[in-house]
Amino acid sequence: MTGHDPRAVEIDTTKPHPARMYDWFLGGKDNYPVDEEMARQLLALDARGRDMARVNRAFMHRATRWLAENGVRQFLDIGSGIPTEPNLHQIAQGTAPDARIVYCDNDPIVLAHAAALLRSTPQGATEYIQADARKPEAILEEAGRVLDFDRPIALSLLALLHFLDDEDGAAELVDRLVERLAPGSYLVLSHTTGDFDPERAAEASAMYRARGMTLRLRSHAEFTTFFDGLELVEPGVSLSADWHPELGEAVAVPGDEPIPGYAGVARKP
Repeated sequence: MTGHDPRAVEIDTTKPHPARMYDWFLGGKDNYPVDEEMARQLLALDARGRDMARVNRAFMHRATRWLAENGVRQFLDIGSGIPTEPNLHQIAQGTAPDARIVYCDNDPIVLAHAAALLRSTPQGATEYIQADARKPEAILEEAGRVLDFDRPIALSLLALLHFLDDEDGAAELVDRLVERLAPGSYLVLSHTTGDFDPERAAEASAMYRARGMTLRLRSHAEFTTFFDGLELVEPGVSLSADWHPELGEAVAVPGDEPIPGYAGVARKP
């Protein structure tokens, strides 16, 4: 597992981390009081925080299933988060047992649970990289030990880019990673938005900023620019819940308001 020893993991429990907050929203146990505290403050702003996490997770399942059914056999998932069943490799290998998957995250707690990410089928492979998404060269080098970059790869950046501001090089990161992919590869993105309630979105961003974190909620147009130069799969950029709902179980969400997140899958020509 790329030379990391889970026993040597040092976890910072003094400030919240998105992967652990996401785990809390999904009902997991791999989080700390500081994560739960901020997650509950976010719920006070928008009571559908758990629904947002569940809808995003369901999109990952459907997109991965679609990709595997359409011939993709290699997956690079950056910002993978703490393992939850079923994970991306289980969905992909359920359709294509020979699929090869590389996960990447920067929270040491994910490394501590990485064994759950490495339970591959005998025909396929799974690997975990401990790295920061803002260092794509290191990720690409490590991933190249498991994935063949001369063949199509599905690159997933799910619920990740809203933690990177424009000044932090969010667009440059996507461009650098996509540049390395072979023709026929796919980019899979999901992203929270403030389009439906700008006032609450601004409060959430301020809450992150007060803790030294970034929450950059992009509009539909801003999110769509990440796919520039690529061929969007139907239905294009849509609400996460509206992307091929027939490919997975529906996530019941109370109320009539849309869950404020966009998603899309696009092919590199």
